[in-house]
Amino acid sequence: MKSKLFFILFLVGFSCFSQLPEGFISVEKVIPDITVELRYNTSNNFVGSPIDGYQANKLILTNEAADALKQVQEELENQNLCLKVYDGYRPQRAVNHFMRWARNLNDTINKKIFYPNVDKKNLFMESYIASRSGHSRGSTLDLTIIDGNTGEALDMGSPYDFFGVESWVYFDGITLKQKENRELLQKVMLKYGFRNYPKEWWHFTLIQEPFPDTYFDFVIE
Repeated sequence: MKSKLFFILFLVGFSCFSQLPEGFISVEKVIPDITVELRYNTSNNFVGSPIDGYQANKLILTNEAADALKQVQEELENQNLCLKVYDGYRPQRAVNHFMRWARNLNDTINKKIFYPNVDKKNLFMESYIASRSGHSRGSTLDLTIIDGNTGEALDMGSPYDFFGVESWVYFDGITLKQKENRELLQKVMLKYGFRNYPKEWWHFTLIQEPFPDTYFDFVIE
């Protein structure tokens, strides 16, 4: 009897542990057809390894951000386009991981891909790495647009998470088509309540975010 009671208590405790905090949701419950590729759950990122706090390819946002994103997806689908999301809610422990990595100047395994023209020692000074991220508040996300038929990402003129002026929203050294693709993403996100970050064409924050001063640290699982 005691062992059975212990097992029941364990299951209850596990359920409570894995439950999202109030105000957050797994976005696929709201947008079942959204494409999610959390880069920090993989080694395909500027660090070159999975990041602390990312234990699943599961997009989590605040309820408000998820509802707004659904409207973006629905509008794009009218043009046979869809969203592809690279990051949403980011645990504070992941930000701490970035900080530790940035201080290790000898670890430059993915420099050629993500920051070929930036000295790693300057990542803090040039604001590529910071001790806190809006992602940890739950209403910021990184994303692009993909073709609804092929799943191919539209050409935005620079890769996701590329550290350099080429990623600035209004960088002039890209083609007309690349500028048009960036403009489409900027316009549709702004229409449904997201503001951009001028130095990253992929980065948006819900203007009316519900937790503007809170940085969360629950694990993505």
